[in-house]
Amino acid sequence: LLGSASIEVWITEDGLTKKIVFSGDIGNINQPLINDPQYIKEADYVVMESTYGDRNHGERPDYINELTDIIQTTFDRGGNVVIPSFAVGRTQVLLYYIRKIKSERLIKGHGNFKVYVDSPMAIKSTQIFHDNMTGYFDKEAMDLVKRGINPLTFSGLKTTITADESKAINFDDDPKIIISASGMCEAGRIRHHLKHNLWRNESTIVFVGHQSVGTLGRIILDGVSEVKLFGELIQVNAQVRRLSGVSGHADRDGLLKWIGSYKKKPDRVFVVHGEDDVSEGFKDHLVNELGYNAVAPFSGTVYDLMTNELIVQGQPIAVGKKKTERATSVYERLLGAGRRLLAVIKRNEDGSNKDLSKFTDQINSLSDKWDR
Repeated sequence: LLGSASIEVWITEDGLTKKIVFSGDIGNINQPLINDPQYIKEADYVVMESTYGDRNHGERPDYINELTDIIQTTFDRGGNVVIPSFAVGRTQVLLYYIRKIKSERLIKGHGNFKVYVDSPMAIKSTQIFHDNMTGYFDKEAMDLVKRGINPLTFSGLKTTITADESKAINFDDDPKIIISASGMCEAGRIRHHLKHNLWRNESTIVFVGHQSVGTLGRIILDGVSEVKLFGELIQVNAQVRRLSGVSGHADRDGLLKWIGSYKKKPDRVFVVHGEDDVSEGFKDHLVNELGYNAVAPFSGTVYDLMTNELIVQGQPIAVGKKKTERATSVYERLLGAGRRLLAVIKRNEDGSNKDLSKFTDQINSLSDKWDR
């Protein structure tokens, strides 16, 4: 991300100074728009992330051609391309790609199609990118800037700030791209755009970031047939695509390159910010294959950094991954119950007014209880 950083901390106690580095999210290399991550050379202790500590991203896909194909086929059907996107970083990369697609006229038959960025935070973040090009943008992006071209804007780009502007997007019948937050569809304006497009066979929902288990984005990506939005059951008829390989996080090789950049091995490496088995596996590789003194501490673990000694051993916390997967299964049962209820309603079409009124009151009472 633009301006993201590792943190270097020097602590002095009783005349002894120790340096600690907190990696933060270690960036991927060869990303569009911004420079590759810089490397730190010295530290006594390193606290590093391990999100992709068990795998590499693989061969870099041709994002431009993949996105072009999605846009072309969707517009040819008369639909919208709806992209749930994180406001910071991912939205700006998408704008960078779309500018290139437009400048090279890769979309045929749809003229100067509109692209909406419908997220106040994404709009503000894009302005920050615009104001901080020098020193952050990579050579390719800066070459555009030197030619007087803004890499993040183009003809047909629309930004919507107010709620009324956002709602008006869905009354525009022209095929268009809608980029909106949140990236996992858990909140924000994207949920309105999903409501208006999920049921449409013509539209395409494109996921461009990680979707955590149990989130609406993950449920849609996994192929659910209907979802509830704003109290309504919405059929999922739209095409659902994933733009493969888009990640801002360094993969396993990138993490190893980052920790391997230190001139001298740190006294200890704390491996954090990953699923338990991933962090543990990455730690084992550092210890067994590369000779680092590394641990993957549980929450609550305490070390004395002056003596490099363990003071308190933390305890593993039961995570909710399997629980969340079970919850997703239960949600499918709930959808099934809803379909059964609809079938029962249809079978009672010829019922007496008294019975239908009572049935309606019972359903509304149940809905009022759970519509939260």
